[in-house]
Amino acid sequence: MIYVVDNLFNYLIYLFIIHFGFRIYPRKNRLLVGASVVTVLLAGAFNAYYDVNSPMVYILWSVLSILLFFEERFGYLIILSASIMYFTGIIDTFSVMLIQVVMIGRGMTGTNIAWWMEPAYLLSFLIYFFVYRQILKKQEVYLRDIGFKYKLALLVQGSIFQMFYNLVFVSFNENHTAYGWDAYAVFFISITGAIYSVFLTLSLAVKNVLSGRQNRELQSFMYMQKQQYDYQLQQSVAVRRLKHDLVNHIGVLRELLNEKKTEEAKEYIDTIWNMQNEFDLKIHTGDSFLDIIVNYYSYLAAKEKVEFTVSGRLTKKIRLEMFDLTTLVGNILQNALEAALKADVPKIHMELIEHTKELFIVVLNSTEEAVTVVKGKPFLATSKRDKRNHGFGMKNIAAAVQKYHGECYMESVEENGERLFKISVAIPREEKV
Repeated sequence: MIYVVDNLFNYLIYLFIIHFGFRIYPRKNRLLVGASVVTVLLAGAFNAYYDVNSPMVYILWSVLSILLFFEERFGYLIILSASIMYFTGIIDTFSVMLIQVVMIGRGMTGTNIAWWMEPAYLLSFLIYFFVYRQILKKQEVYLRDIGFKYKLALLVQGSIFQMFYNLVFVSFNENHTAYGWDAYAVFFISITGAIYSVFLTLSLAVKNVLSGRQNRELQSFMYMQKQQYDYQLQQSVAVRRLKHDLVNHIGVLRELLNEKKTEEAKEYIDTIWNMQNEFDLKIHTGDSFLDIIVNYYSYLAAKEKVEFTVSGRLTKKIRLEMFDLTTLVGNILQNALEAALKADVPKIHMELIEHTKELFIVVLNSTEEAVTVVKGKPFLATSKRDKRNHGFGMKNIAAAVQKYHGECYMESVEENGERLFKISVAIPREEKV
């Protein structure tokens, strides 16, 4: 029976680490998930019947059960399951040694070790849970995000510690009468230090990921700003050219009027007037900086022949800082434009709604297919293949909304037979204390 329980405890720890630590989701096919559980139970029954704990059986059920349970590339899952099996073995060893030191004290001669394993699994799980809550979930960085060198460092670091402590523990076991309580206290503290060093390595890896994210977010902001600046620069150059040629235009008009060519003069004035209209901001929202962002994306939409409309006008300036306004509205409109370009009838509509206490920014865009919005998940994952270097748009939107204590809602709607994606952002008018 101990082998069945042993397998189940290991299995649950694997599922926790892979799902919560690596953010890999279970298969939708219940038969495969059920087959995963059966594989674990059969392996436990085999070991119980033959009274062995065969490493080959252990490896086979570990890898096979993970391949059956999770939705991911087989090659990745094989490497992942092997690594987790090895790493959890290291942490389990540390846990067993900690329990032995605390509960046995002066050695373990003549004591059955089997019953220690269950508390060791519980202690191991608590270590993984603490890592998840205090390092991964807290920073919204998961194990699949950290670099390969850090993952390898954790495995190598754990291997060195395990080999060292195995040798020391064997020496303690064979010569336990030669050591006093102080030696066991040092042993206990050193194992705790080994686990803590693993925490430090992982924390460093997470900080590296956060730093990379911050750099990419800053680059994204600077890119948006540069694009908007280039757009304004083009408009400014065109205006200066028109002003430079204004004397010549007036001269032509004067000659046309002198020659009493009234119709030609009117046509010429209309031409100049239309040129001037191109330089004016076509959309006025009531916020000068928002005007720049919205008109820029209106310009991009026009180039791609995407219908772009805006309704509503603000009576007060938006309280968001320039950086945050660019991040929020820029990313929403950029995502909307990318999605609309794939639709049969590409269009984007932006609506500004003022209330006494809140400002609503609503954007609807046509989509190629209906977007699935999962309840409990406030933002969508990127649809791009390279998920590691994409998907920051939605995360940046989330960060900007959260900073101003706002709310964001997404839904897939259908109007007149058209599939539309709708994102609504509510920002409080006054800062919450």
